[in-house]
Amino acid sequence: MEITKKVQETQINSSESSKYQWQTLWASSVGYMLDGLDLMVLSFTLPLIIAGLSLSTVEGGALSTITMMGAVVGGIIFGILADKYGRVKVFSWTVLIFSLFTGLSAIAIGFWDFSIYRFLSGLGLGGEFGIGMTLVTEAWPKEKRSRATSGVAVGYQAGIILASVVTAIIAPHFGWRGVFLAGVLPAIFAFWVRRGLKEPEMWERIRENNNKRLHKKVPIKQLFDSPRKLGITIGLIIICGVQNFGFYGVMTWVPTALAQDVGFSFKGTTLWTVVTTIGMVLGILIFGILADKFGRKPSFIIFQICSAVGIWIYFQFTIPVLLILFGAVLGFLVNGMMGGYGAILSEHYPTEVRATAQNVVWNIGRAIGGFGPLAIGIMALHGSISSALGLISGVYVIAALAMFFLIPETRGKEIN
Repeated sequence: MEITKKVQETQINSSESSKYQWQTLWASSVGYMLDGLDLMVLSFTLPLIIAGLSLSTVEGGALSTITMMGAVVGGIIFGILADKYGRVKVFSWTVLIFSLFTGLSAIAIGFWDFSIYRFLSGLGLGGEFGIGMTLVTEAWPKEKRSRATSGVAVGYQAGIILASVVTAIIAPHFGWRGVFLAGVLPAIFAFWVRRGLKEPEMWERIRENNNKRLHKKVPIKQLFDSPRKLGITIGLIIICGVQNFGFYGVMTWVPTALAQDVGFSFKGTTLWTVVTTIGMVLGILIFGILADKFGRKPSFIIFQICSAVGIWIYFQFTIPVLLILFGAVLGFLVNGMMGGYGAILSEHYPTEVRATAQNVVWNIGRAIGGFGPLAIGIMALHGSISSALGLISGVYVIAALAMFFLIPETRGKEIN
């Protein structure tokens, strides 16, 4: 009788644990989807904003850069707060912040107030990614950790699609202001997260047993507190920087290159975007499986080398059908690695600084990667955009070297 009771209790605990794991995955995936929605809405409505507010192209481009600057600052601030006060609580703060200031962007009357709204919105965007990934990695078992974080990463691709749909539906009737006003709706999601989720047991256990670990004065210092840790952190920043450099470079300039160099119509570039995004989703999901099965290092290095080769080959094509079809392969390789960053970043740092590490490393990489479109634009001045894009294949070789020499394997590692 007693054995039966214990079995039933084990089954109940297992069921509750599984339910909580899926709750964290759903909340974090939707959070990252809203992150993608916010950033891509700015991209899709930028021509309307420039015309509506009489901005120069420099001012228009600066809005994206200012958002990224806010993301770096927000990533550091909210990562520290999430380690100190809790993942769920601070995660909901970040969603509220970027929802509120995205909505306020609808009342902007010029460049300067729009810039302030975008910077403040960026604070929330920067904090959201690492906290969501931390929440998932602390809830899921080690053998499924990368697959779980790949599910979160897919959320961003859903955000891209949602941004295009929202813009297409709202902009023709209510203009860009209507699109940004709709951005306040995710605040409802923040309330749901706060009410429906509890903090991970791992974080709660440390808070109860050793509260001092959660109140370090300089948590960022633990990312660099030994030569070995310094090397790991630098290596992770490099691969995150390359990831963002490649993604923003490809997504910003390839449609333009296809239009200018090959003569693609607007419908053609739209089709390329859809096909490439599908490739990205497949790449992310498959990468998560490979990283759990074969390890982080071999999976990253193979994808990085294949990305270097694949980008160079891709820009040798001139046949429209091949450019569209192989766009899926390009997306698969270049963005597939997003399926592993949440896991690999979590596995190198302890619980008391995990959210800080996720946000600091990722957002520094995002800041570096933000220069990708600018660098490609400068290189294109001395040749075609396609040739400039082909040259970025070299940055993936740098990432592969960093992965090989600086970052240890962590598959199957217990986190604490």
